[in-house]
Amino acid sequence: MHTVIVLAGGFSLLLACTLLGHAWGAMPGLVQGAKLFLPLWLAGAFVNMWVGTTHGYSWGEEFPIFLAIFAVPAIVAGLLWWRLG
Repeated sequence: MHTVIVLAGGFSLLLACTLLGHAWGAMPGLVQGAKLFLPLWLAGAFVNMWVGTTHGYSWGEEFPIFLAIFAVPAIVAGLLWWRLG
């Protein structure tokens, strides 16, 4: 359940970044928002992995979850960047 909540947070961050980018300038702004999202989400996914390792999980157990949590919203952001850019 925690993974679903974190993924929802990632998609919420993507939405916020793209809306902020749109406010800055239509379609090129959406691409800028997607570009802004990627490093922010990488940091957020890493923080989630760090929290998991401090609560009893090993890096080896957390790393596949980190990859999934980062990759799913990042792929959507990459598709936005590719299709609109």
